[in-house]
Amino acid sequence: METLRLGLLPRYWTYAGSLLGTVLFLLLSFVYTGFAIPFAIALGLAILGTHDVLQTRHSILRNYPILAHVRFMLEAIRPEMRQYFLESDTDGKPFSRDKRAVVYQRAKHQLDKRPFGSQLDPYEDRFEWLNHSIVAKEPNKEPFRVTIGGPDCTRPYSASIFNISAMSFGALSANAIRALNKGARLGGFFHDTGEGGFSPYHREFGGDVVWEIGSGYFGCRNPDGTFSAERFRETVASDQIRMIEIKLSQGAKPGHGGVLPAAKVSKEISITRGVPMGQDCVSPPRHSAFATPLEMMAFVKQLRELSDGRPVGFKLCVGHPWEFLAICKAMIETGIYPDFIVVDGTEGGTGASPPEFLDHVGSPMREGLLFVHNALVGLNIRDRVKLGAAGKIVSAFDIARAMALGADWCNSARGFMFAIGCIQSQSCHTDRCPVGVATQDPVRQEALHVPDKAERVANFHKSTLTVLSEVVAAAGLSHPDQLRAHHLSQRIAPNKVKTFDRIYRFQEPGEILRGTNDPRYVDPWKMARADSFEAAR
Repeated sequence: METLRLGLLPRYWTYAGSLLGTVLFLLLSFVYTGFAIPFAIALGLAILGTHDVLQTRHSILRNYPILAHVRFMLEAIRPEMRQYFLESDTDGKPFSRDKRAVVYQRAKHQLDKRPFGSQLDPYEDRFEWLNHSIVAKEPNKEPFRVTIGGPDCTRPYSASIFNISAMSFGALSANAIRALNKGARLGGFFHDTGEGGFSPYHREFGGDVVWEIGSGYFGCRNPDGTFSAERFRETVASDQIRMIEIKLSQGAKPGHGGVLPAAKVSKEISITRGVPMGQDCVSPPRHSAFATPLEMMAFVKQLRELSDGRPVGFKLCVGHPWEFLAICKAMIETGIYPDFIVVDGTEGGTGASPPEFLDHVGSPMREGLLFVHNALVGLNIRDRVKLGAAGKIVSAFDIARAMALGADWCNSARGFMFAIGCIQSQSCHTDRCPVGVATQDPVRQEALHVPDKAERVANFHKSTLTVLSEVVAAAGLSHPDQLRAHHLSQRIAPNKVKTFDRIYRFQEPGEILRGTNDPRYVDPWKMARADSFEAAR
C-alpha cells in the first residue's frame, strides 16, 4: 500500500473532512440518535476517497480524491460536456474533433470506433482526405521503421516512424519521464530528451533516447555555459543514447530562449543540467558553439566523432529562408552533412510562452517541412539527409499527411502527454498540474503511476501505427514511405478540389542548382552565405 501524503494540501481537505466526519458522527451516534445517515454518508465518502488515493488508473483522482468525481459526473451528463473536457484547446475551441478522446481510448486499449459517420463537414474549405484505392491491400503487420545515418555515420539507428518528441525533465515531472521512457522501451521507439538533459529518469528503464542539445548545453557544459567536449563524451557513452539532436529553435517559441528561475532549480535539475543551485538556469536564444553555417557543420562533425559515429542532426522551426539555405550551402561546401533534420512547427506546444510567439512567430510545420524537403531535393542532397516532422501530430492521418509531404518519420509530444494522462488544464507554468505530468511537486507527481502509464504509452504507439497500416493499405500501398502528395486531396473552395501535388509546388532533383524559377528559392538562394547567417545584399 502506498503511503498517503495528505499534509495540509487544500485538494485533500474534502477527503480529510470525510475521514474526520466518519469518526465524529460515529462517536456522536453513541450519544445521540439521528446520526446514522450522516455517518453513512461520511463513511461512504471516506471509502471513496481512500479508493481514489490508492487506485492507479486516474491520476486526477489520486491528486483530487472525491472532488475529481465532479468532473467525471459532468462528462457523463451529456456529450457536449464531455467534449469540453476532452477536446478544448488553449483557446477553448475544439482541439480537433475528439483526438484527445481517441488517444485516451487507444492508450487504455478501449474501443476507438464510433457510429453515425464523420463529425466533420466534407464541404468546408480546407477539408482534407486520403484517396483510397479500389484494389486496397491487406495491412502490413511489420513495424514501420526508418534507418537514420548517412555515409559518415558508423552507428546508424533503425527508428520507428512514430516517436516521442522533445520534452525536458524539469518541464515534465520525474514520473512523467519515467513513464514515457518505459513506454518507449516496451514499444520499441525513441524518446527525445528535450534540451533539459539526459536525466536519471531517462536512464532508469533503458528506453532508446535521442539526446537533444540546446543552447544551454545542459549535461555537456562548462561552468561558464559553453560547450564541454569532455562532459559530452562522458554522457554520450551510454548505449541508450542512439542519436544526437542539436536544437536550433523550437516551434512554440523560436528564437526566444528561456529561463528556469532559481527557485525551481532543484538538486536533481542542478545535477542533470550541470547548473548551480541558487541561480537562474538560462537557455540563450542562440548557440555559442558556432556562429556561422560553416562552424555549425564543423560542430556536427565534432559531435559525430565524439559520439563514436552516432547519427547527428538538428531541429529547427523554419524562419528566414536564406538562413536554412545558408546551412545547405555550408553542407555542400564542407562535404559535412547532418544525418537528419527535424522540422518543428509553430503549432507545436510548450509549457509557457508569450502568446505572440505561440500565435505569430515561426513557420507552421507543413510549410517548414515542404520548404526543407524541397530545398534538399533541389540541391540533390535529399538522399543524404532523413527528415522528421513535429508539430501537433497526434493521429495516424497526421502521420500519413506529413510523410506524403516529405517526412521520413514523425514525432509527437501532445499525443504521448495525453497517453500519460494530460488533460490540458493549462497549468504547466504554475507547478500545479492536476495529474502530475508537468510539475516538480513531489506529491502531485506521485499520483502518476508509472507502470500503468508506461503501458498506455506503448498501447497508444502500437494502436496508432496499426491504424496507419490500415490507412496506408486502404490507399493501395504497403508502407507509409510510399505516400506521395497526389494521394491526398483538399477542398480549396466550395466547388473546387485539388490534390496536394497541385496545391504545393515540388522541386525537381537539382532544380535549384540549375537555376530554379520558384520564387520561394530564387532570392533566398542568392542571399544565402555559407560563411554567415546574415543575408548577402
